[in-house]
Amino acid sequence: MSMFGANPEQLAALGRQLQRQIDSIEAITSTVTSALSGTTWVGPARDRFEQEWSGTFRTALARLGEAFDAAGRDCVLRSTELQRVMGG
Repeated sequence: MSMFGANPEQLAALGRQLQRQIDSIEAITSTVTSALSGTTWVGPARDRFEQEWSGTFRTALARLGEAFDAAGRDCVLRSTELQRVMGG
């Protein structure tokens, strides 16, 4: 028999875990930005990487952080609603 629904405590924990990943994403962004600015590297390869980093990569990481935040909030909200409906 398959289950339909969720364990509210586990769902809330998942939501919190997703939201904690935002710190990791921000740390990656900060670390790479800092390392790049402190690296002596001149030429077209750096220019290409810096353009990709400043555009595509940082944008993708920011979107990932936003997605984790939204999914995390949704999990916590659903958990709260499940607990309310279940009388817990």
